[in-house]
Parts: sequence; C-alpha cells; structure tokens
Amino acid sequence: MIVVAQSEVTRETYYGISSVEKVLFYFLAAVAILVFLYGVYARFARYAEGDADPFARVNALPSRVVTAAKIVLTNEKQFNRDLYGGLMHAFIFWGFLSLFIATSILAFDEYAYGLVTDTSFWYGDFYLAYQFMVDAMGLLFVVGIGMAMYRRYWVRNHRLWGRHTSFEDDLFIWLLFILGVGGFALEGVRIYATGMPEFEVVSFVGWGIAMSLAALEPMGMTESLADTFHWWLWWSHSIFALFFIAWIPYAKPFHILSSFANVVTRDEKAGARLPGVPADLDATNAESIDDFTWKEMLDQDACTKCGRCSSVCPAKASNRPLDPRDVILDLKTYREGLDDGAEPKPIIADGGTSVIDAETMESCMACMACMDACPVEIEHLQSFTRLNRQMVDQGDVKSSMQDVFQNVMQNGNTFGNSPRNRGDWAEEVDVEVTDAREEDVEYLWYVGDFPSYDERNKQVARSLATILDAADVSFGILFEDEKYDGNDIRRVGEEFLYLELAGHHVESFEACEFEKLICTDPHSYNTFKNEYPEVDFAEFADDPMMPFEYDEYWNQDGSVEVLHWTQAVEELVTSGGLPLSGTELDYTVTYHDPCHLGRYNDEYEAPRELVTATGCELYEMPRNRADSFCCGGGGGGLWMDFEEEPKPSEERLREALEDTDAGAAVEKFVVACPMCMTMYEDGRKTGDFEDEIEIVDVAELIVEALGEAETAGLE
Repeated sequence: MIVVAQSEVTRETYYGISSVEKVLFYFLAAVAILVFLYGVYARFARYAEGDADPFARVNALPSRVVTAAKIVLTNEKQFNRDLYGGLMHAFIFWGFLSLFIATSILAFDEYAYGLVTDTSFWYGDFYLAYQFMVDAMGLLFVVGIGMAMYRRYWVRNHRLWGRHTSFEDDLFIWLLFILGVGGFALEGVRIYATGMPEFEVVSFVGWGIAMSLAALEPMGMTESLADTFHWWLWWSHSIFALFFIAWIPYAKPFHILSSFANVVTRDEKAGARLPGVPADLDATNAESIDDFTWKEMLDQDACTKCGRCSSVCPAKASNRPLDPRDVILDLKTYREGLDDGAEPKPIIADGGTSVIDAETMESCMACMACMDACPVEIEHLQSFTRLNRQMVDQGDVKSSMQDVFQNVMQNGNTFGNSPRNRGDWAEEVDVEVTDAREEDVEYLWYVGDFPSYDERNKQVARSLATILDAADVSFGILFEDEKYDGNDIRRVGEEFLYLELAGHHVESFEACEFEKLICTDPHSYNTFKNEYPEVDFAEFADDPMMPFEYDEYWNQDGSVEVLHWTQAVEELVTSGGLPLSGTELDYTVTYHDPCHLGRYNDEYEAPRELVTATGCELYEMPRNRADSFCCGGGGGGLWMDFEEEPKPSEERLREALEDTDAGAAVEKFVVACPMCMTMYEDGRKTGDFEDEIEIVDVAELIVEALGEAETAGLE
C-alpha cells in the first residue's frame, strides 16, 4: 500500500480498509446490534413475567429521568464514603460516555449528514477539537480502568471478592482495558503510517505512540510495516468492540443500562415504607421467583457486585450469616438458572435446602445501611421483607420472635404485660399527664412499648414529660388504648398483625382532638409518618379477622403533623419555650444517630441542636449521620439472640471511646431511641464498658440542664 502524507485537516474513517472489508464490518456490526437488541428485549420481557410493583415507578417520568441523569452523571453515589472509588468510576464513566458520544458523532457525520449533504463537518477546527477531546477523555477512561485493576488485583479490595465473583468480572474489566489501550495503539499506528501530519499533534496520546514508533526506525520500523500493523489492530479492535456490544445484555455490562433504569424507577421512600399486601393475598410472599416484582428483578440485574452494601452491613460486620449483596445475587442466579432449565426449590427455608437460608434473613437489622450505600439504588429491604413474610407464612421464625407475636396479639405490647399498666410510668413523675381520650391537647404523645414497660426507658418517658411540662404545652397520651406501633414486626414479616395494630391506632387517633402527633421512638415515628398513610383500610375493614371498622386512608394529605419528640422539642427550644442558655452542662459527649430517625427520615440536626443547647461538647464518631452504625436492635434483632463477635452495640461503643477525636474523654454516649438505649446498655455490660462511659438519652440531658438552669436562677 502506498502511503501519502495527509495535508487536509481530517482523516480517512476507514483508513486501510477495502470496500469488501467494509461490507464485512457492516455485516458483523449488524449482527452485534441485533444480538444486543434481542438480549435487551429478553431481559425486559422477563421482567414482565414478574409481579406488579405496588408503588408508582414510572409516574412523572420526565422528571424522574432528569433526576436520575443528575445522579448518574455526577457519580454522587460512587463518591459516598469512597473518594478513590468515586474518582475511578467517574473517570471510567465519563471516558466511556465521551467515547460513545464521539463514535455517535462520527456515525452521524458519515451515515446521516454526509448522505444528505454529500459533505462532512469532520474536518478543520472541528476535527482538531474532536481529536483532542477524544484523546483527553480516552486517557481518563484508561486511567480509570487502571485504577480499577489496581484495586481489584493489586490491593485486592475485600469487598470486590465473594462467592459471586466470577470470570465475567475479569472479562469485563479486561475487555474495557483492551478497548481503551487498543484504541490509542490504533490511533498511534495510523498517525505514524500516514506520515505524522503536524495537525495530528492534538491527538497527544496517539502522537506520543507515533513518536515511539518513529524512534524504532533504526530497528526496522517503517510506515509500510506500520500500515500492516494498523490493519491487524483495526480488525482486532473492531471485533473486540462488536463482541462487547453484543455481550452487554447477557452479563455484567448490562448494568450500564439496568443501573440507570433502576435509578429512574426508584422509590424515594424505599425502606421507610414497605409494600402492603392485597386482601386476596395474591403473590405477597416468595413462594416462587415470579412472586418478586419486576422492580425487584431489575434490582437483581442492576447489582454490579461492588460490595458497598456488604462493607457497611452491621450484620456482616458482626459475623452474622448475612451479606446483602449475596442475597440479591443468589436470587438473580436462581432466576437465571430456572430460565436455563434448573429444577425449582424453596426460595427461603430453614435447613440449607433453599435459595436463601432462614438464618440469613433473621440476621437483618432493617437498618437500611445497604440501601444508603448502594450506588444504583437497589431496594434491598423490599426483597428482604418479601422473604421475611414467606418465613412467617411457613412458620420458619425463631421461637423468641413467635413469643413477641403472641404477646402483641394477646396484650397489645411486645412485653406481654397488661395493657392496664401501660401508663403506670407516669405515676412517678411530678407532672400531670393528660388522658388525650378525654381532653383536647396540642401534642398527642405516643409513648411506645419500651418507655412504657422497660425500667430504664421509663426514665426517658418521665424526662420527656418533664420537658413538655416545662415548656408549658398541653400534651396527653392514650394510656391502655395505646398498643405496639408494629414497625419492627412488619419488617420481620408479620404483615397482618401490623395491619391490626394500624387499624386500632388510626381509630384511636381519630377519636382524639390534637394538633401534632409526637413519638418517643423513631421506629414509631417512621411507621406513623410513612406507612400508616399508605394502608387502604377499606380493603380490610370488612374482614372479620381485623378488629377495626376504619375504612379510609389515614393522613394521606399530611394534615396530621407527625414528629419525633426531638423535632418538637427543638422547635420549643428555638422559640424560647425552654429556658436553656447553652451553658448549663459541660460534659464531653458523642451522639449516635438512630437508623429510623437518620437514614430512614433524614433527621440529623434536631437531636444535635438539643445536645449542644444543654452546653455539652459534642464530638462526632467517624460513622455518623447517614453513615451511622446500627445498634443491632432493628428488624427484630432486639428479641433474637445471635452468636456474634463483636455485638454491633459493643463495636459502636468501642468506636465512641477509641475513634472519636475526644477518645476516652467521652463521658456520655447519647441516644434518641428506646431500642438504642436498651441495646447499648446491654453492650456496655457485655463489652465491659460500664466504668468507661454512660448511656443517656437526649431527654435526660435536657432535664439535667433545666435543673441546672433553675438552680442558677434561684441563686
């Protein structure tokens, strides 16, 4: 082949490729695209076989797409907790996207603009800018791939390896590497073979490779030899690229599409509200894989095996048999096996004969750390709840949990104590606690099970009553008409008992006159705020098994303001309703974000404002706010015993004393949740921290500060 140095500022698209070879390339490209399209069709056709999702997923689609595009384009979730991983993914993503756009521009110029106008815009200044950007973004892409390979193969980051790690993971990353490096090699050889036109210097990576080839001329390198290399490289690069396109829907690269679809169809309240069950019980559990909704199947396909969920899971950190990633991928593997002709088996059971072992799901604390960490918005808790409901339906529930169910059914509380004793805690506080069933109040206070029956948490209830009285606001409780809120037994899978409790409570709320509903427990706060309004009570009101007659949606319009008590009291402090100067106490403290207040409902500041309002010096633990580490009590964990080392509560107390900036100087570990109080008091004993730190509720700090303020006023 005769090589002629180029003078026009452009290049031949199919340099060195004959007309027959171009036809062959078009044929292979058409095959690759058809294989790709069929694979995508098969994936989405499989989703259609899944159950309908109870939540609106494609409403307001344009705004959903715009929001999803922002999340994806900024890579904001990838940067969460991991700067290196965020940069790595951003380099790969933006490099890949730029190269895709560049290829699309070239195709448009040749097969659309060129055919219509018989000219090209791919020359001159446009060509120079195009080539520079392609090299710049391509280099970014290769650097990102290099970072990924370094982390996977050199550092061997623990979260990237697991039982679902397979050859496809290696093939994916090596294919991207070959495409990135091969593209630059092809460019450099072409520049050298065409006589190194001066304007090609804008292709700075390719120009550097071309200069390297020129340096090899004393060893026999010629433009003619480079021309031959170019032909081999062009076909190799094309075949790899076409294989990658065809392979996308059938393996890990499908996350390029499924991840974006998953972000578009996400539920912004996922986890905080769970899907309900229809009265006819149609496909509510997990008897077969097709009981899972299309969105749950999409979740499975969107998983990239990145292990972010595994790395933040407190159950896994405590050596419980749960890895959130493995549950999602186990379901995916089973589904794909069935599609390939494998024999069906139980989805979940006790004894190792099923897809998921019962003990795995019993280990889940419903803390939502996995969902918060997931960069592609997988809604683990929705699938986990489905599995838990199947366990309850089969009777595969621990005896301790069955005792809790029995206590709630018979006595309306998890302790099994008499409902008549629910308000006894108020007898030992020097405050008149109003019966909200008989008098109008500003605050209807849902006290909760633990503040009502547990001796340690009764002190918190008395503290809060003292605070509300000091603020001179009217408040009242339901006494024996208050029952357990149902939040955690719902997450364990007992949906119908939850519905009974919800029906009872909305009838009780409707019978009272109040302005705001406040809760001691973030778990109660979450279910009243996010879940009770979702229940279609009319669907169950005529069921003789349901002890309520309420037949409407409750508080769907948000007319009843539901607050955690820290939010309500923070408003009182801000408005001057409580006489705190911010200098009353001088303790060194740290604060633990409860999962149901923080990750579930994004309330991080109100408790902190109250702590600092007492004068305490607040030091943050490394894992705080959305990164907070669960106490271990959620999802039924409070009522189950596990062989775990260390307990989540012990690990958290160690973090408070060793990893905060104040270290061992931390005097008080502050909580804002009765379950957290219970778990950390237990962890303080079992972890041998009794002499090192004290567990207190925010309310107890405020009462102590009010006492100091009153003493100072008398002096």
